[in-house]
Amino acid sequence: MLKALQTFLQKTPTKLGIATAILFQLIFSVVWMTGYNGVTDHTSRLKIAIVNEDAGLGGPIAEQLQSSLPFQVSRENGLEEAQKRLNERDVQMVVRIPADFSKQLQTPGQKAELQYWINESNPALIKSIMTGVAGSVTAAVNKQAVAAGAQTVLTQMNAPAAQAQSMAQQLAEKVTSNVQSTNPVSGMNNQMVPMMLVLASYVGSMIMGMNLHQSSLMIGSQLSRWRKFGARAILNVFGAVVTSLIGSSFVLMLGGQSVHGFMALWGFQTLCLLSFMFFSQTFLLLFGNAGMLFNIIALSAQLVSSGALVPRELLSDFYHRLGSALPATYAVEGNMNLLFGGPSASGPAIGLVIVMAASIVAGIAITALRQDKAPAAAGPVHAAEPTLAR
Repeated sequence: MLKALQTFLQKTPTKLGIATAILFQLIFSVVWMTGYNGVTDHTSRLKIAIVNEDAGLGGPIAEQLQSSLPFQVSRENGLEEAQKRLNERDVQMVVRIPADFSKQLQTPGQKAELQYWINESNPALIKSIMTGVAGSVTAAVNKQAVAAGAQTVLTQMNAPAAQAQSMAQQLAEKVTSNVQSTNPVSGMNNQMVPMMLVLASYVGSMIMGMNLHQSSLMIGSQLSRWRKFGARAILNVFGAVVTSLIGSSFVLMLGGQSVHGFMALWGFQTLCLLSFMFFSQTFLLLFGNAGMLFNIIALSAQLVSSGALVPRELLSDFYHRLGSALPATYAVEGNMNLLFGGPSASGPAIGLVIVMAASIVAGIAITALRQDKAPAAAGPVHAAEPTLAR
């Protein structure tokens, strides 16, 4: 057995395999520990829109929420505009104070309602955070704003002060919450599909690119560098179309949801894979086999910065900017739009096209700077000397 181990360890692929396993550990540890560091400290970057339609207590309540909530709180004039911003992920939650809020508070036997909208076409962490915020806001309004505001209103109605205070305490438990979800996601399995598609697509593109690079080295001087580059491009297109067809089909066959249907998902996944393939192969064209190291770094960075697991608003400025230059960010956003609902997927598609075009241009430049290897010179051929018959 010792001899067998020594024989394996003498082979370069064995050493490369061990080194790759170690590099995966090191790279993922560094990128993930730095990328997710301080995420909970950045929740103040999340945005909430308040729509106040109540002319009575709504104003003071909205002002109190705007000043006390540890988020970026804005006031919107209408519910339609606020929900449009929510759908486009400009805000993470909409709070509405209905026009009859004060009236319901002052009517015996009735309850006033605060309405909340949360867009589920986001990382799951958004829904978790905002659901908790909705409960906290309702509790705060119950305990403070409603009691104080109702007492003021009742006093202005010439009710005795003691009676006003007693009635206000009763009113303080009359506020309920109504949390509604837009673009609902059916189950955790569907929630994780955007991340799964990015992971499977980029890892598959990395491995395909590595094998194409090995094939290119084996072909050697049999083909010119431009013919090999063109063949790679054609194989990328064919591979992207077939792979995305299989992947999209299986996602929907296994119960995945798709608001915009199969064809839109297939087309967008084809674009994602094309972008991933050309992007990952750029490192191999530039650095050869060592390009896989940069692909491992790119994979780890994209899983962190794409917004598939943690909202990009909570990341550090460095990783937020880095994500804007990497294709996975646009793949995640577009997949969420197509699978769960949201704005048009044209914006993310344009982002993928830009990354793909830049990768193709870089690949052309690298290929142009390289020279074809000269074919091996054939040795001189000596004619056999005739032998004289005796």
